Amino acid sequence: MAVPFARLPTLLILSLCLLTPGCIADAFVLGSNREQLRADGLRRELVRYDGGVVECWVARSQSGHDGEPEAFVLFFVGKTDRAERWTAAVADAWGDRPVEVWGVNYPGSGRSDGPAQLARVAPAALAVFDAMSERAAGRPVFAQAASFGTVTALAVAARRPLRGLVLENPPPLRQLILGEHGWWNLWLLAGLAASQVPTELDSLANARRATAPAVFILHGADEVVPPKYQRRVVDAYAGPKQVIPMPGARHAEALTREAADDVAHARQWLLQNSAR
Repeated sequence: MAVPFARLPTLLILSLCLLTPGCIADAFVLGSNREQLRADGLRRELVRYDGGVVECWVARSQSGHDGEPEAFVLFFVGKTDRAERWTAAVADAWGDRPVEVWGVNYPGSGRSDGPAQLARVAPAALAVFDAMSERAAGRPVFAQAASFGTVTALAVAARRPLRGLVLENPPPLRQLILGEHGWWNLWLLAGLAASQVPTELDSLANARRATAPAVFILHGADEVVPPKYQRRVVDAYAGPKQVIPMPGARHAEALTREAADDVAHARQWLLQNSAR
């Protein structure tokens, strides 16, 4: 069977990684990004953990610039993306609530210590939560993430007392790799890559352990994380949840006005639950 042209870059990466045991999942799922980016208006925080230093970029919502925030938000970007691009926008999306958002650059991206290894992701994320929680001093800490970032957020939710989550297009990594990328390599490379995903990043297992209220935004025409995989994470989630569907939306498509309004109301639900 011929391999479609669009699959060739992925096939090349995975084939080359066979020469370096342990790197298939790291390259295929996580990747790295050392691009020099501007970070105007953001504050840089460096958090130390056993694997080195993780870089965070911090922004406050418009109403939180002049005083102390009422809540904190841990923000995880998608694979090979960067916190500098999105942290300010995430803070602004919380509207008139004074929140402080910490956007995390994964190991191997930005100025976070490398290499880019999946095994480093959960320890780095937990270290950032602990640092943020200390800064919060009892104020609620939430998590917000999209795509691969939801894998990280769920790893934190299963192990730390988050007060709520906003998750968009959540993939169960192992099942997605096998189901969507196995057929063109007879499940050999995909099986090896799936087996290398750390247990700490098992979104289905983490969802079953997470009890904080969660908002799920599901893109119904997602070509990267097809809806059936997103639904598996939603169905596994143990805590209270709200689902906001975007039936015709592809993976990277922006929220519609209706969905944005629904998410704003859902954030109020999270904040109200956190005050109880």
